Amino acid sequence: MHLKFLWPGRTKRPELRALEEFYSGRIRAFASLEIVETAEARGIAERFAEKIKEREARGIEKHLKGVYSICLVDKGKEMTSQEFARFFRGLERDPGRPLAFVVGGFLGLADRLVEGADMRLSLSRLTFSHELSRVVLLEQVYRALSVIRGRHYAK
Repeated sequence: MHLKFLWPGRTKRPELRALEEFYSGRIRAFASLEIVETAEARGIAERFAEKIKEREARGIEKHLKGVYSICLVDKGKEMTSQEFARFFRGLERDPGRPLAFVVGGFLGLADRLVEGADMRLSLSRLTFSHELSRVVLLEQVYRALSVIRGRHYAK
């Protein structure tokens, strides 16, 4: 299984970056992994929000050809960790397409990326920063892969 994680910009907070690297390393024991940090758009959010999201979407789109795309959005499907592991198990049975998780920048994702996704996923009804969402996503993917492989993971 090949996993791609796509998001605009590099995680700036070193403690979160360290956690990304920690969980990425653990995931690599189970699957090939690629983290793609696309160009991050800058601007005054209130005034140029849609332009910023569109600019970031163009960078992400280049990496979505031939993948099963899962966009993280607040109104996406919510799952327990066990349900997420079962979902992963189902995707492993069809190894033809890489699995790509798409996390937006500080303003979220452009509507067209979300509408074109194979699936929309919510990590929680709570709101997390985009950088913390990256870490939570990586941890949950590692947890799901651990469960699938029969490894113990704390509850």
